Amino acid sequence: APCPQWPYCRKRCAYCSFNTYVVPAVDEAAVRACLVREAQTLLRLGQVHRWVYTVGSRGAPGPSVPSCSFTALPCSVTSVFFGGGTPSLASPGTVAAVLEAVAGAARLAAGAEVTLEANPSSTSTSRLAGFRAAGVNRLSIGVQVRGAVPAAAPAAPRDPIVTALSPQSLDDAELRMLGREHTAAEARKAVEVARGLFPGRTSIDLLFGLPGQSRDAWAQRLEAALRLCDDHISVYQLTLERGTALAAQVRGGALPAPPPDLLADMYQTARNVLVAAGFRHYEVSNFARKGALSTHNLSYWRGDQYIGVGPGAHGRFVLRGEGGCRREARVQSLEPVAWMREVQSQGHGTRTRAVLSPLEQLEELLTLGLRTDEGITHERWGHFSPQLSLQAVFGEPGEARALQQDGWLVLDSGGLRCTWAGLAVLDSLLPDLLWQLQRA
Repeated sequence: APCPQWPYCRKRCAYCSFNTYVVPAVDEAAVRACLVREAQTLLRLGQVHRWVYTVGSRGAPGPSVPSCSFTALPCSVTSVFFGGGTPSLASPGTVAAVLEAVAGAARLAAGAEVTLEANPSSTSTSRLAGFRAAGVNRLSIGVQVRGAVPAAAPAAPRDPIVTALSPQSLDDAELRMLGREHTAAEARKAVEVARGLFPGRTSIDLLFGLPGQSRDAWAQRLEAALRLCDDHISVYQLTLERGTALAAQVRGGALPAPPPDLLADMYQTARNVLVAAGFRHYEVSNFARKGALSTHNLSYWRGDQYIGVGPGAHGRFVLRGEGGCRREARVQSLEPVAWMREVQSQGHGTRTRAVLSPLEQLEELLTLGLRTDEGITHERWGHFSPQLSLQAVFGEPGEARALQQDGWLVLDSGGLRCTWAGLAVLDSLLPDLLWQLQRA
């Protein structure tokens, strides 16, 4: 799952701590060439166009040491996600070029999900039509979420999925507080345009926990969301990140910080309203109906491999092209000019890389997998730990057993997963579970 990143924005939002840059002008041709070259290089290093190896193990009980000597299975790209920054500021031609590079370097699965993040201020009808013609079949119009995936341009348009705007989009006062450059009317227009081009598959991102936001105001946002969306809603709690303008205002007393009890109540309200409307709460922050789950994001939560392309992008994959058989965590250079220099000189701009130990891989699988309603299946756990089962780690007396008895966790034939009550407080459960895993 390649994840190309376009790091540029017209304006930095008051709450944003992402790796974004506001510059007077962008040399799009140069950025495009580097995105294409890095995608080709990293896909070649991962040998995505060739094979993915099932993992065996050597050694004694405990998180297993992987071996690369087992069966090879054909591998393909299942999703592409254009994130940022504001990737909708790139031209459709740049998106098409990256998708063509991915298609040329790897085997794209039929129906691969292709996502582009967009801002309401860069979503004219002609621009969105251009992205669709370039091969995008899933559009995320919002401001809170980063990371996405585009895939190869299909000969005929695939069934499109559109993820449209956030809660701020419906209230000009909130938009101004958040430092957004669009108005509520422009946000609504963006949704209308997207639904016209991608009818029947519109999803909306919602943000709660804004300074001064009441429970009633949040409930009104949810009702408005239900009138706009079809199949997918993402609900995110605002995080006041150090170094952002909004966090400084709250710390300085200019804006009130919402109390924890109110935040918990807002989250519970969202779940109640959306589940009652027929949505499946399939991940901590995501709700879907009619099977409209995000394929790309599921790949993160299920521990699949993904390749980060562009300034500041993160990746997790095995470098089979270098003879590797262990998963690496890779981060590309943050600053765009430095990143481009590195891509031009060596084919990629990877700044840091670290081989993940078997235990580190299991820790990531546990932390991310428990975010979903399906949790971690026995089969998926066995892929990472063939000799030490879920039952052996979490079925014995200890922290996990206590969490099961208290109603936070379930371990059965389906695997390990949280109850709804456990999902709402997952961050408080993970330290005990990780400690038990580390002792196994």
